[in-house]
Amino acid sequence: MHIAFLIKKKPNEKILFVLKRHVITFLPGLFFFVLLLLIPVAVYFLLLNVSPNIFNGDSIYPGLVLLGSIYYLGVSLFLFSNFIDFYLDIWIITDDRIVDIEQHGLFSRSTSEIELHRIQDVTDSVKGLFQTIFKYGNVIVKTASDTNDIVFRNVPFPGKIRGELIKLARQDRRTHLVSGNNKKEEA
Repeated sequence: MHIAFLIKKKPNEKILFVLKRHVITFLPGLFFFVLLLLIPVAVYFLLLNVSPNIFNGDSIYPGLVLLGSIYYLGVSLFLFSNFIDFYLDIWIITDDRIVDIEQHGLFSRSTSEIELHRIQDVTDSVKGLFQTIFKYGNVIVKTASDTNDIVFRNVPFPGKIRGELIKLARQDRRTHLVSGNNKKEEA
């Protein structure tokens, strides 16, 4: 997916970072998917051991195939919706703003943005063994406005991102102070 389809860049705006969730965070959902795939196989062998003639009936076998197909279709939809939610959560950091694009389910997406000079606090959070080992965590960006904070969930190297955001916010504040002073002098 090309970034130009997601945001409309301002003139002279440069994209510095495109962040996505760490790949390791998708593995629990994938593991659960594999377990769900094995349930019908286990039920098949269990029924075969309990009653070996159960699959010989003319109406039972097609009914079980239909139920199994519906089950696998539902499990595939579960994996697909989890993958879409994982893959389409994107955070874009430019030299002027942060754009937060979050997918909620299959047919719902929210986009919000914060200008860098409005950032008041940036916090990173790494909790637990897996986040420490695989170096991922959350980055929380806070502003003075009443709107919700932007949370980069499960992104790689949250400490590095936090440092870069603080540095970019300071630079952007200086730029806005200089341009604000220039506008006052012109008036």
